[in-house]
Amino acid sequence: MRDGLEADGDVLDARLSARLAELRTERGWSLDELARRADISRSTLSRLERGEISPTAALLNRLCAVYERTMSRLLAEVESEPPQVVRATAQPVWRDDSSGFVRRSVSPPHAGLRGEIVEGTLSPGADIAYDGPPVPGLEQHIWVLEGAVEITANGRVHELGAGDCLRFRLWGSSRFRCVGAEPVRYAVLVVLP
Repeated sequence: MRDGLEADGDVLDARLSARLAELRTERGWSLDELARRADISRSTLSRLERGEISPTAALLNRLCAVYERTMSRLLAEVESEPPQVVRATAQPVWRDDSSGFVRRSVSPPHAGLRGEIVEGTLSPGADIAYDGPPVPGLEQHIWVLEGAVEITANGRVHELGAGDCLRFRLWGSSRFRCVGAEPVRYAVLVVLP
């Protein structure tokens, strides 16, 4: 039987392996490209990302240099699990009174998770435009809870009412416009590619 500390180390190693694979994927690098950049064999990197081996400090240092982050930052990204419950009182709310937009981060982003949930409320007549996504190919599912909204994504206009859901990957600009006489409230599920 294994003790709790060893089991915790295994969990941390598994999270570290997964995070290293995510970092490579986020950059669009193949294992061969990473091997060239880090001067580490492709087979070692493959075994590391699959969790078959634990990295040495030297290996981890080389990977941190390639990914332009400190070892402390990399380890902080994998050490803690996100809280499973996010109480309403702990959900950050941001208001842009000039545009009539309120944003509640229902399930805030966390380094260990790829998705988040945001609640948006637009006042009647509010019109918010974004030049582009923070991450190209960002997946969004928008569920209208109350009211009506016109959403333009990737050049296509969609009119949605209560209960409707729009889903897409965002590559270009987007726009949210409250088209009704009442505020529109919607939930956005955002998933990193």
